[in-house]
Amino acid sequence: MGRSWRQQAATSSAHCTALGVDFVGWQGRHSDKANLRESGSRGPLALGSPQNQPHSPAARCPGQRGPKWRLEMDKVKYGVIGLGWFGEKHCEALAAVPNAELYALCTRTESRLNDVAGKFGVRHVYTDYHEMLADPELQAVSITTMWDQHIEPALASLEAGKHVFCEKPMASTVEDCRRMVAAANASAHAFMVGHICRFNPRYALAKREIADGKLGRIVSMYARRNIPAPVGEMVLPKIGPIVGDGVHDMDLLLWYSGAKPVSVYAKTVTVRGLGNPDLGWSLFTMDSGAVLVLENVWFLPSTTAMQIDERMEVIGTEGSIHVQEVAPSLAVCDKTGWTYPDTTYWPTLHGRCAGALRDELAYFVDCIQRGEKPTVITPEESMAAVVACLAAEESARIGAEVRLK
Repeated sequence: MGRSWRQQAATSSAHCTALGVDFVGWQGRHSDKANLRESGSRGPLALGSPQNQPHSPAARCPGQRGPKWRLEMDKVKYGVIGLGWFGEKHCEALAAVPNAELYALCTRTESRLNDVAGKFGVRHVYTDYHEMLADPELQAVSITTMWDQHIEPALASLEAGKHVFCEKPMASTVEDCRRMVAAANASAHAFMVGHICRFNPRYALAKREIADGKLGRIVSMYARRNIPAPVGEMVLPKIGPIVGDGVHDMDLLLWYSGAKPVSVYAKTVTVRGLGNPDLGWSLFTMDSGAVLVLENVWFLPSTTAMQIDERMEVIGTEGSIHVQEVAPSLAVCDKTGWTYPDTTYWPTLHGRCAGALRDELAYFVDCIQRGEKPTVITPEESMAAVVACLAAEESARIGAEVRLK
């Protein structure tokens, strides 16, 4: 069995967080696929020995000369529970985190499990997360199942003594959020919900400007996060736009303002009948007297150039901040028209996943190795965003204002 996370942290030298690390000297990773073979009717599926040894990149922190701490430190053995599209994105990002080892994978669909394990050269593979959590070598997990399936693997992982990174939204009910917050706070291990926008440099820098008092008292907040209809069509049977995407901006604006919502009136429109509304608008009144508006439309034309039409405006008594994430700096025009490739969240850079997803997972892994709980976002903050968005969905359902306690 490997050393405990606190023992590992005690032997490592101090280092900077993911947002402060200047990574240099990236080296490629070999990705030879290996054939899976079943090792019995129960237990993990074994993978043939892959020629897949990631190189550790050198890292430089401000005020430090040598990269040795990253080369000498044990890697965190990391597993992913849930291998849908975003679960695979987690695998790509973790493969680019120098102090993490993509150690284990779990999903219920064996063919999908084999495909992803072969792609990343992962030997420890499971169709039951309880069996995966029984491995004493496994130290941390990402939970990337659908949001209404977060609670049980999250609680089981904490109970098994693992560090837990849970994708957003935290959970699908207020009660499940409460249970997760209580378990996270009772555990000695790291817990974090993946509010990726806090690792988008534009939003992080906006927070700094607001914290410096440049806006004065915030009086108005508006956020827009819209996606093309074909993307919405894939997700709408499982989750609606207010909580599915609005939770991103709700979290950011609560973080920026320090205010709490006291009431919300929301309106949704259903176009395609896919189980959830195609769009939602939400108007919140805050305890500070400010107003907050969320626009979430999952019905943009299929020819829309960007993957997300993402904007934010915060207005105060002394200034304002405007974030434009529509087309940061790259536009491509070919015979099919214009596209704005992602350069922020999970772009591929020199053959490896980069961007905010990689940065937030690197931050989480660094917290584990330092023996600290994450502070960029807390369990309580993650819950607050879900509670507000669920209240908005309830308002739209009943056609009336909903007051929050």
